[in-house]
Amino acid sequence: MGKKVHQRRDKKGKASICEAGPPAGEQPETRKSSGGTGGTLYVVATPIGNLEDITIRAIRVLKEVRLIAAEDTRRTRILLNAYQILTPLTSLYDQNEARKCGLLLARLQGGEDVAYVSDAGTPGISDPGYILVREAILRGIRVAPVPGASALIAALSVSGLPMDSFVFHGFLPSKSTKRRKLLTSLLEEERTLIFYESPGRLLSTLHDIEELLGNREVVVSREMTKIYEEFLRGTVGEVITGLGNGTVRGEVTLIVAGRTGETPDCSNEELLHRHEQLRREGGMSLRDMADRLAQETGVSRRRIYRLLLFP
Repeated sequence: MGKKVHQRRDKKGKASICEAGPPAGEQPETRKSSGGTGGTLYVVATPIGNLEDITIRAIRVLKEVRLIAAEDTRRTRILLNAYQILTPLTSLYDQNEARKCGLLLARLQGGEDVAYVSDAGTPGISDPGYILVREAILRGIRVAPVPGASALIAALSVSGLPMDSFVFHGFLPSKSTKRRKLLTSLLEEERTLIFYESPGRLLSTLHDIEELLGNREVVVSREMTKIYEEFLRGTVGEVITGLGNGTVRGEVTLIVAGRTGETPDCSNEELLHRHEQLRREGGMSLRDMADRLAQETGVSRRRIYRLLLFP
């Protein structure tokens, strides 16, 4: 095994990385702070669904710290009970993070180790935790990650879309105008796009993507690691059709292919001309013609429908 790596501070208070083993007679991360030397804030990733997706280290750290701060103590209690973790819990969520940070920081500065967990996955990733981590760093408190599950990485790993370069935008704006503005700004982005989305807004978002970004490849990841885990893959149009008008349930991670090459610049006049040619051939419904035009030109079906219905 390789040497253990610890973060230490020199006499000037600057952080440095050095190789060292744990102090004699102690296990890593179990040392007891005393004399006001300060404790450690552990940022602990927890399962996004399946309770088995937690690391051995995370279980040990959660058992050994003096206090666990949790986004939702009720949900975290389920995890703690599953692994017989008896550490006291306190809440830390969006609405009280700024106010409650002071209490946690005081305990850390007094030498106690504290862990922070969000409802699921890695804290701070579209979850609370940023303020606590930032304030701890500013006060010279050691902050240590305990890595594990992350919904965006889990979804990307099985998406089948390029993973070498991607950009994560968290939750899309709930208001249509702001959402469409953000999507429009990403038209030229070549990296894979990752979003979190509400199940109630998923279809509206997919329609916006089809209209504004074109009929790109997408992956809808729903309820990952849970009983009803589902992955819908295909073009935006295909996924919209697959979803139909049914109710979408569960937590959703949406992955969209980045821009590849040049999107054909097809004028309304050219689209109408091609539509007229298809109409003369006969035997095709409006939907069939719209699908055929979208496939041939790369123009979104939504734009084609609007043009054909309101020329």
